[in-house]
This record gives sequence, C-alpha cells and structure tokens, in this order.
Amino acid sequence: MPASSRAIKTNQDLLPETPWTNVLHDDFWGTLLTHSGSHKSYRPLCTLSFRLNHALGGLRPWGYHLVNVGLHGAVTGLFTALCGPLLRGGPGGGEGPPWSLLAGLLFASHPAHTEAVAGVVGRADVGAALFFLLSVFCYARHCGLRRDLPATGAFQTPTRHCDGDVGGGESGDVGGGGGGGVLRRWAWMLGSLLCAAASMLWKEQGVTVLAVSAAYDLLLVQRLRLRQALLLLLGKKKDVPALQSVAVLCCWGVVLLSARLYWMGNKPPNFSNSDNPAADSPHLLTRTLTFLHLPAANAWLLLFPDKLSFDWSMDAVPLVSALADWRNLQSLAFYCVYVLLAVSGLRDPAGSANGTNGKASSTTNGKASSTTNGKASSTTNGKASSVANGKASSTTNGKASSTTNGKASSLTNGKPIANGKPLPNGKHIANGNGYHPVLDANHNAPPDNGAQRWLADGAARPPAPPRRSPLPPAESVVAFSLSLLTLPFLPATNLFFYVGFVIAERVLYIPSMGFSLLVALGARGLYARRRAGGGARALLLGLCGGLVLLNAVRTVQRNRDWSSEENLYRSGISVNPAKAWGNLGNVLKNQAKMAEAERAYRNALFYRGNMADMLYNLGLLLQETERLPDALHYYRLAIASRPTLASAYLNTGIVLMNQGSLEEARRTFSTCAEIPDENLKDPHAHKSSVTSCLYNLGKLLHEQGLQEEALSVYQRAVHKMPRQFAPQSLFNMMEQDSALCLFIINTHISITENPAAHVKANQGQRGDGPSGGYTRLFLRRIIR
Repeated sequence: MPASSRAIKTNQDLLPETPWTNVLHDDFWGTLLTHSGSHKSYRPLCTLSFRLNHALGGLRPWGYHLVNVGLHGAVTGLFTALCGPLLRGGPGGGEGPPWSLLAGLLFASHPAHTEAVAGVVGRADVGAALFFLLSVFCYARHCGLRRDLPATGAFQTPTRHCDGDVGGGESGDVGGGGGGGVLRRWAWMLGSLLCAAASMLWKEQGVTVLAVSAAYDLLLVQRLRLRQALLLLLGKKKDVPALQSVAVLCCWGVVLLSARLYWMGNKPPNFSNSDNPAADSPHLLTRTLTFLHLPAANAWLLLFPDKLSFDWSMDAVPLVSALADWRNLQSLAFYCVYVLLAVSGLRDPAGSANGTNGKASSTTNGKASSTTNGKASSTTNGKASSVANGKASSTTNGKASSTTNGKASSLTNGKPIANGKPLPNGKHIANGNGYHPVLDANHNAPPDNGAQRWLADGAARPPAPPRRSPLPPAESVVAFSLSLLTLPFLPATNLFFYVGFVIAERVLYIPSMGFSLLVALGARGLYARRRAGGGARALLLGLCGGLVLLNAVRTVQRNRDWSSEENLYRSGISVNPAKAWGNLGNVLKNQAKMAEAERAYRNALFYRGNMADMLYNLGLLLQETERLPDALHYYRLAIASRPTLASAYLNTGIVLMNQGSLEEARRTFSTCAEIPDENLKDPHAHKSSVTSCLYNLGKLLHEQGLQEEALSVYQRAVHKMPRQFAPQSLFNMMEQDSALCLFIINTHISITENPAAHVKANQGQRGDGPSGGYTRLFLRRIIR
C-alpha cells in the first residue's frame, strides 16, 4: 500500500543508521517538516514506535499488527471504563444491564475501525486515542479533588462515608483543602496536559482532548446547561476553581497549537486537486454544500458501515454543486437530528423538573429541591411542595401546612424538608431559628454523629449543601456524547483549514467513542421505559446483541479485505474505481501478471484519464514488454499531466537513447536535472530520479566524447544524491563503463602519485567494473 510504503518501507527515519533525532524534524513520511512539499503530518511518537518495530523485527508485518491490536484493546478497555460511571444504573432506579459493556463492544467491533487497526499506518489514530482517554481520566481526577466536598464526578472511586452515602474523593481529603491535596489536584492536571501533548504527537487530532476535557468539566462535573455555561465562561457566574481549570486547558491548547505551527515552518500543507476536489472548486456554493454534506456522509458510515473503502479521494464523493441535489436532504436530516440532540442535552430544565438518571430535581433562585424514588418536588422562591409516598405536604413561606401531634413537619420518604431544603441525618429547620431532631416512631432522637453542631446560643451553623447524585443527568451525558463525537472531528471538517482527504475512515476512530456512548445511552433509556418482566426488554437486549454481532461480522469481512493488497484494492473498486484500479495494476505487475496489470491501468485511466502516475506506470509496463513507441507515448502524456514528474523524464530519455535519438534524450535529461523539488509530495523519490537522470546524461556525454562535461555532470549527481540514495548505487552504475572509469582516473590522478593504483585500474576493463575495488576508491576521491 502506498501509505505503508512511504511511512515504513521507504522511510529512512526507521533505519538504525539514521539518527533518531531526525524524527523530531521530519513529517510522518520522512520528509523534512519545513519542506514545501511536506504533508505537515508531525507524528514523532508514532514514527518512533515504527522505528522500534523495525529494530525488533525489520519489515516483518506481524510485529506491526500485534502492536496495533494491543493498542486497540487498551483503548477499548479505557473507553469501557469511561462509560461505566456515565451509564451506571438507569432511569427509574436499579442497576440494569451493563450498558458500558454495550458501548465498549460497539466501539471495539465497529467496521469503520478496520483501517485504523488493520492498516499499519492507522496506528497514529489508535495511539492518539490511547493518550486522549488517559488525558480525560487525569482531568476527571483533578476535577474530583477540586471540589470543596467529595467530588461527584463520573470517575471518582466510591468511598463509604460515615453518613452512609457513597460519594467521590478520598477519605480525609475533602476537596483537597490541604497543601498535599492541592499538589495532588494540580499533579493530575499536569498529567492531563502531558497526555494531551502526547496524544497530539501521535496525531494532530489528539489536541482536541483539551476541548473534550472542558466539556466534561462543564457538562458532567458542573452539570451546567447552555445558559449557565455561558454565564460561567463570561465570568458572570462565579466559580473560580472551575474557571481556573478551564483557563489552564485553553492556555495549554494555545501553547500546543502555536508550537505546532512554528515547528512546521508557519506554513500550511499543499494538497493536490485529487486529494480534496471541493477545496479546489472555484464556486462558493459547491464548496459550501459539499463541506456541509461530508459530516453527514461520515455519520452515515457510523450508522451503516456497509460501503467502506481504503480511499475516498478523487470522485469517490461527487461534489454537491446544486441545491436540487438530493444529498442536501440527507445533510438537512443529519443536522436536524444533531440539533435536536444538542437542544435536549443543553437546554435549561423546563418548569421545575430535571432528570438525573430518571430522578427529577431542580433549583430555582438558589433553593434546592429533590426527590426520592422518582417522586417529584420543587421549590419556587422558597415555597416548597412535595409528594412523599403518595401523600402530599406543602409549606408556604416556611410554615407547615400539616402537623403531627401538633408539631409542624414536612416529610419526603421520612426525610424532613424546611424552607425547601432537605436536611441530612434527620435534622430539620423550624422557622429558620435552629435545628431540632426529628423523633422516630418510638419518640427517640437519632444519634448526633457530628454532621450538625449547635452554637452556645442555640443558633445553628449553616447546613452543608445537599449532596448531589453521583450519577450525572442523562441530558448531561447526551451533551457530553455529542461533544466527544463532534470536537475530535472538527479538524477534518475543512472549517478551519483544508485537509488532504475527502473522507477517511481512520479519522472516525476517536469520534466513534461519542457515537457508541450515545447509542448505549439511548438503549438504556428505552430499556427503562419498558415494563419490568415484559418481553419488550428482552427484545431490546436481543437487538443490542444483534447489533454487536452484525458489527463483528462486517468487521471480519473487512479484515479479509485488508488481508492483502490485492483484496483491498479490489474491494475499493466500487467506491473509487480510478484509484483502486491503478493500485491493483501495481500489485498485478509485481506478480508478473502483465496482461492483467495492463487492463487494470487502462481501466483506471478510463475513469480518470489525467492521472500522471497511472500514465507513467502504464508506460513503464509497456517499456518492460519492449513496446517502446507506446511506452514513449504514455511517458509524454504523464509529463504533460504533471511537468514535475522526474521519473517520466528519466524513462523518456532512456527510451530515446535506445531509439538512437541522442540529442532529444540529452535535452530530456537536462530538463529533468533542472526540475526543483518544491511542493512535491515525495522529494526523496524526485531527487533519486534526478540523480539517475544526471548519471545517464553523463554517460551520454562521455559516449559523445565530451569528457569534461561528463565529469561535471557526475559531480552534480553526487551532490544531488538524497540521503536515502546509497552512494554505492551511483558508483556501481559508473563502474559498469570501464572506459569512463579509466578516463576519470587517468585525467585526475597522476601516475607518479600512485602508479600501482593506475596499473590496477588499467587491468580491470571488464563489463562488470574494474577489479579489486580500486576504481571505486578513486571515484569517491575524485567526484566528491
């Protein structure tokens, strides 16, 4: 595969003789990052992992695939752990099935992940996802230690407290108030920032974890809705610790992006028209409609991963150029569903009820209300009403409307409420003057465990705020799922900059976490709405299991496609016929199936006739089968399509030399030697072709008797050799011409300096080069 070939097979940064520090300055493909033709894909951690694979097992594929599968397993485990607290329990109470397991299985088995896991270069996405999740976990721990009371964040380890509740945080470290707690809190923040940087160094997409962490804080820890979040970010809602954390995330994001931009030379990458056709369209309407359609097309791959391909460039997704295009309806439907989900997750609670895992609660003007066992309660300006086990009670301005033995009380499942505030440990407020114990059925006061203390004058200390449910509201989980789905995908939307692809299944690896979480959350909601003991719940669980099974079967099929290059390219013919037929032709040619390869090349050119690479490859095949006139024709077509294709000039010159057109061949070689490597995707391959052109030009000049010019050309060839071009290759080519070698030696080395060497050189006039290695020694000394 071309991607694997450039990133691994021909990448000099993987070789042990190449300094490992080159990885810090080169892109993912081994090109200097500041080069104008660089892809600007700076992924040094992924490249170092490839280098380690190469050091341990060379180019044997099993080691590379083993690492990819191991990383995917680790990511799946972390994602399942992430979903556990978010999906624990369910509406209406009760634990129910392990919905986090469903989310993890959906993620692990999704067919769209095949490219990222089975394709070796997809390791960049899997490695970035690993540190992405580690960063979220570290930030969640920071949030738990940040709260004044034990945290109720999703990732806190439950700790049994003396009042019998299960909360978060560490015993004895309430809010991290001590110096050690503060250090631990910011140590977790530092860990989150470092993991975010590591994720970005695996792949650029990883930097979005900072935005996802901020969403986690606002939506799951603070449990804010849209209006409240905006007030917090604008500074109108005071929560200094939360603002500090979000500000640190923002500042670190700016630092990482600035360093990334500086390191790649402050220039964006250049992409060809075939990589992203919409970006090259001169029509604003076409660009807008196409870019609006692409997120919908990606969402369709997550929903129905039936039509998958190794490549979606060129015309795989036709441009949406008119409002009448039916695909605009697909885009409209996608955005409508997305907005509805976003509104349901971010809107402020209607009335006084707001579901927390199916249990209603609300706060109005700072007055708290709560329910137990699904019963609703609310307060408005301190006027409370509640329903407790079917019995109504209410208070008005803090005065009770029901009495027991002449004493005012208001109970919810046996818990007192006063002024709209539930009191812990059986305490209650009467007219706001003090705390008094509530007697049980035997008129005994409950023991005082120190949760509330009275002052000497009978006044009470302010009560601690009521502890929230440790489970986040379902609406908050919906909003977080959308953020996990959307934020990592933003760099691929062409919203901020143009990217070098139309659709890439590997890019969906991290966003699919949000999709899997959303599906599991929806299944949990449907399960809770069905009557216990009925067949509907069993049917729903069966459908969930069937969905996982369908994903697994499709993934197995897709892995068969990725089992060999031939299978992979044949599977992509229906999506991207031009690219698939062209790559299939290369595979068939390597298998010596020349007739089938020629048909594949011609099929590719039928779909896209201006592909310079395919024109060149067909010309090369025709040259190898001794059809030189036809080969020359296709070489010239390739040059016309891409004037910077040095390999086409090289082979054109060779064919012309074989046909006796020496002057035209000389002009072709000279033209090739002057082509710069600016804005070329693979400058190393270009320089190798230029070096070979200069060698053939020098040989031609020598045969024409222009010895001094020939020597000058050979010197240029040595100076232009790329680092991956072995010097022995050039010297071996030159040694094959014994007359040329003798001319160089006799012209530039005096016999009196080393007469023995001169004799040895004159003894070796065979076609395979002078014997004893003396000629190579002199060539190295003279030409360099």
